[in-house]
Parts: sequence; structure tokens; C-alpha cells
Amino acid sequence: MTRGTTGANRLRRLDRWLAGPQGRRLRRARDPLVVDLGHGASPVTTLELARRLRAVRPDVEVVGLEIHPERVAVARAAAREDLRGGPPGAVPVRFELGGFELGPLPGEGRRPVLVRAANVLRQYPEEEVGAAWAEVVGRLAPGGLLVDATCDELGRRAAWLAVVAGRGGAPATASLTVSVRLAGLGRPGEVAERLPKALIHRNTPGEPVHAWLGALDAAWERAAAVGAFGARQRWVAACAAVRSAGWPVLDGPARWRLGEVGLAWPPGYQEP
Repeated sequence: MTRGTTGANRLRRLDRWLAGPQGRRLRRARDPLVVDLGHGASPVTTLELARRLRAVRPDVEVVGLEIHPERVAVARAAAREDLRGGPPGAVPVRFELGGFELGPLPGEGRRPVLVRAANVLRQYPEEEVGAAWAEVVGRLAPGGLLVDATCDELGRRAAWLAVVAGRGGAPATASLTVSVRLAGLGRPGEVAERLPKALIHRNTPGEPVHAWLGALDAAWERAAAVGAFGARQRWVAACAAVRSAGWPVLDGPARWRLGEVGLAWPPGYQEP
């Protein structure tokens, strides 16, 4: 069982990405089923996810999973209360006892199109990450996505890996995204302490993640003069610089202005 600590709006940066660039997966899904894996001691972020995704697909179904019965019971009580104040016709958020096997889910043979695992695998040994990814990815709908994310306690710094089914159905990372609160940011590399478990111990010389954060830091430093117009303009300039330098940045100014930048991961990877 993970520590389970969470708080309202902690996962807003990740949810904004799921409802934004990844909203296409939900819109085109035949079955709009989403799983929040390991919602923690409080279900607040699962309920927030459901509200945000309903703006993309009103009939979305969200299922929160936890491996501790007491947490599931607390979540179910909160979901009943949330539904009373929800929009007419909203599909209730369900909470079930389960883990990486993604069960039980409502309905026979259903597969989620999105799985959010935030601040879960960070608390597992690194050598267990691959097996957990494989367990989840093997249960996704075709074209589905697992997001392995980590953030600080207030959600001001976050990083996440998009994990998809690669060749032969094995899990493969498609992108790495970092998202930070720009006000008060010293340098982009400060997000390193919030890297997902698969990367946090690889932030060493010779590793791609170390090179990426170093390049972003250097671009941020070179854009210091642009900071006279604000941290947002400085961040946009830094992101444009690393893309011009050949890094496979996936997004553009609309996302950069949010303090976010996504990169094909590993660099050069193309999702099948």
C-alpha cells in the first residue's frame, strides 16, 4: 500500500494534459472507460479527473482503484455525495478494490482507454516498474495509454511518462512531459526530483534524461534576458531553443505557455 497522501487540485497539470493533447484518445474511443490507479487515502483527485474529462466526453466512465479496502469504502461514500451535486445525467464514478491487474471493471471484457497512475510507482522498487507497466498495458484498449506520473505535494512540479503498447504488445514509452509552475522557478532541472521511478535514478551523465534536463537548463539560462518580459516568455524561448537544437519536442507555444513541454521518449521514438 502506498502512502496515499494527496490533496485537492494536486494533479491539475496532468489532468490538463489528459483533457488537452490526449483528449483525442477519449473522443474517438468506442468505450470511454478511464481508470485512476491508486487514488490514495482521499478520492478527491479521482473525482476531479472525472469532472475534467466530462468536458471532453460527457459519457466518460471513471473507475478508481485501490488495494486497501478502507480507502475504497471512504471513496465510495465521497462518490455518492459528489454525484448529488454533479451535472444531470453524469455517470457516477466507481471505486473498486484492485491494482495493476485493473479489476474489477464494470462490464465483461472492458478495457480502459486511459489509465492514470500518479505517485504510485514512485513508491515501488525500480526493478518492479517494467512488470507493472506490462500488467497494465496488456489490459488497455487498442490505442490506449498508461500515464506514469509523479508530482510534488502541491502539484507545482510534475513529470510523467506516456506508456503504450509497442511492438509485440510490450510496454514502450512514447513521451516524457515536464510541467512546472513558472513563478519562482530557478531552473527547469529542479523537476528532476519528481521524475518517475523509471527515470529518477538515471539522471546521471551519459543518460538521455540527464542530457535533456541539461539542455533545457542551458536554454533557460541563455533566455535570461527574455525574462524581463516574464517567466512565461522565458520558458517559451527556452523550449523553442531546444526544439531548434534538434530535440524531438512534441508540442508548441500553446502548451509551453502553461509551463509544460513534452518530448518523444526515448528521443527518436515513434509510437506505432
